[in-house]
Amino acid sequence: MNYQKGLSFGIFLLLIAGFFSCAEKSTGTIETTPYFDLKGFIEKKVQEVDSLEVLKRSEIQGEENQVRLIYSIQDWTEEFSIFKDADINKASMLQSYGTTKSDDLLAHELLPKAKGKLKYLKISYYNGEVSGVSIKIAEDNLFYSATTLAEINLNAVTHLIESYSIQTSQKIWFLEQNNMRIEGTVVVKG
Repeated sequence: MNYQKGLSFGIFLLLIAGFFSCAEKSTGTIETTPYFDLKGFIEKKVQEVDSLEVLKRSEIQGEENQVRLIYSIQDWTEEFSIFKDADINKASMLQSYGTTKSDDLLAHELLPKAKGKLKYLKISYYNGEVSGVSIKIAEDNLFYSATTLAEINLNAVTHLIESYSIQTSQKIWFLEQNNMRIEGTVVVKG
């Protein structure tokens, strides 16, 4: 009798284990990307410019600063986090963006009734290669509004990052507007 209960319980466990092993695991991302793979593009491009010198100019609330820095992959990744965070290849955003395409431009724009912080992602092409990326992120509610415009420009010959800019305006209820602008140019040796 105990043997029969043990056998029944063992078969039951095997069935349950088999059922769960066949269940698809959802990662929240889509296998094939319906939109431009901005996250993958940025990850690839920061690898290509590791240890290059950058002339970085920043302006925060009217105060300007200019420095020359050698950027590591980690520095580039942090600097371009706004682009990686703007990735729209998520299952929840599948029907949120309209796409237009021509020989020199691919644009994904938030549809009028869709909700999302990324308002547009535009990819410029020159001779079939990506020459630039620009994004607009905006958030607006009763207490807070923010808009960020960011772009990366690539060299037409080397296809490496040549320059970038990130401009943000923030307004919090009862406080003055906060403006910030960062521009970077890769210093070419030679």
